[in-house]
Amino acid sequence: MKQFLEIGQIVGVHALKGDVRVDPWCDSPDFLCEFDELYDSKQNIIEIESSRVQKNIVVMKIKGINTPEDAAKQRGKVLYINRDDVELEKGTYFVQDLIGLSVEDADSGVVYGKLTDVTNTGANDIYTVKNGEKEYLIPAIPDVIEKTDIEGGKLLIHVIDGLFD
Repeated sequence: MKQFLEIGQIVGVHALKGDVRVDPWCDSPDFLCEFDELYDSKQNIIEIESSRVQKNIVVMKIKGINTPEDAAKQRGKVLYINRDDVELEKGTYFVQDLIGLSVEDADSGVVYGKLTDVTNTGANDIYTVKNGEKEYLIPAIPDVIEKTDIEGGKLLIHVIDGLFD
């Protein structure tokens, strides 16, 4: 498992004091605002002085970035969290841990493919499963998902009518 997980990307400058605009790559921009420390791609600590949500973007003040010119140099930088800094609720997972799981029938053991993407629809997540050229969309709902076994590399499902038609 990856220790450092992508959480967003700096996409622009905000105002005159060196604030940056961050596109959050998490379930909620509010989640990104919970962190006092983030990391860059080399795992260097980035200290966050303040952050707030503005529409669906996070406006963030990074320690040491004090001018619009300094902030502009940060554009495109991907931000990371340390998984040890987050305590997930039971039954929730990081998307990056789900990608690559083998999707198998809980009853028959039939392998349907690998989980390649997760889309949040608001009501529930949708898992994209690929098997060669075929692609299936599976709702992440209790009627379908039997067990998520990150350590074992498997997602066990119950096939409901129409799922693979």
